[in-house]
Amino acid sequence: MERKRVIIMGAAGRDFHNFNMYYRDNDEYEVVAFTATQIPDIEGRTYPAQLAGRLYPAGIPIHPEAELLDLIRRYDVDEVVFAYSDVPHEYVMHKASMVLAAGADYRLMGLKHTQVSSIKPVVSVCAVRTGSGKSQTTRRVSDVLKALGYRVAAVRHPMPYGDLAKQAVQRFASYADLDRHEVTIEEREEYEPHLDRGVIVYAGVDYEAILRQAEQEADIILWDGGNNDLPFYKSDLRIVVADPHRPGHELTYHPGEANLRNADVVVINKVDTADMAAVGRVRETIQSVNPSALIVEAASPITVEDPMAIRGKRVLVVEDGPTLTHGEMAYGAGVVAARRFGAAEIVDPRPYAVGSIAETFKKYPKTGALLPAMGYGQQQAHDLEETIRAVPADMVIIGTPIDLNRVVAIDKPSQRVRYELQEIGQPTLEEVLRGKFGKKA
Repeated sequence: MERKRVIIMGAAGRDFHNFNMYYRDNDEYEVVAFTATQIPDIEGRTYPAQLAGRLYPAGIPIHPEAELLDLIRRYDVDEVVFAYSDVPHEYVMHKASMVLAAGADYRLMGLKHTQVSSIKPVVSVCAVRTGSGKSQTTRRVSDVLKALGYRVAAVRHPMPYGDLAKQAVQRFASYADLDRHEVTIEEREEYEPHLDRGVIVYAGVDYEAILRQAEQEADIILWDGGNNDLPFYKSDLRIVVADPHRPGHELTYHPGEANLRNADVVVINKVDTADMAAVGRVRETIQSVNPSALIVEAASPITVEDPMAIRGKRVLVVEDGPTLTHGEMAYGAGVVAARRFGAAEIVDPRPYAVGSIAETFKKYPKTGALLPAMGYGQQQAHDLEETIRAVPADMVIIGTPIDLNRVVAIDKPSQRVRYELQEIGQPTLEEVLRGKFGKKA
């Protein structure tokens, strides 16, 4: 029987996972290409034969998504799989229209064919949008589980931007492991806070192999989801974070709405800084589409080492990259700190941006007068460093979850913003987790 020819549209995460779970070693299909977007410098490479399996001895090429229609015609493609996240529903259907008009079928893959089962309990933390506060929620969950006596391994949503074969299974137990694996700034933002708590982190490309290794040293697996994607693992408790700074987005983005509908617990974060009417609107949405979900309200209060040092200063604010770019947030924790602690001015970095940072501003023109902490490779990290150096500011406010000084040389005084999740009222995540798992005997 002739194999169906398939293209998987992705961004070096969900696309590889869908392939590994369903298409690898599947004699009914031939995946002729991946396409890539959202992440720079992914296209033009190959998904390696070591990961692709017996049907792909030469690996699978990765092309820019801009070539999608040409690839459909060139390979006479039967099916195109959409496999990336944090995009509006309308965007997903525009892509569908392009594919259908080109003659191929269009597919979204669900949980049945893409989730891995674990022999250990799994708690998943996902979100309806990038930048909702999933990271601090995950940290809070890990703190509670550890206090209950459980060994926790955090498995982070994929960010494999280097040598894919080497990144098949990655284990991080120290900062030295971050340096050894040459992780990007985005990866550091997610891994460092776990390591600071003594929680081992796994990540990579082959998430079944990752799970099997993590199971050997954990009582509970903590799925640390990213980019509002669906969890890769079947979960015993599904926690989803919603953002009242973007009310309505929980029903208009893919696959955030699916996360919301599938949640056991929904955390409405940032209630301390959001409009109460917006908080109420998000609550009503949750109750209308998932009335059985528990709702936890929470804040993410910010702190800095020396708030008085910010007063009256002209500041450059560096924020989490994905939150500003495809997360479409106009500000983050750094801006909140600058305003709260009396900065005289937030200096616009755009006129001073160099290289790939300037290209980022062109690609995401709504970013505004903030600097996204982009660092998907050494050159981009260098461009970030040069941009910071060029901006005429008195101080840098670092709104990312990491100590950026460890990654780039900052030639100005800096203040690092920290934020952790604090539940408001009841139920709390501790009550939920204790009720679900109890205290370890």
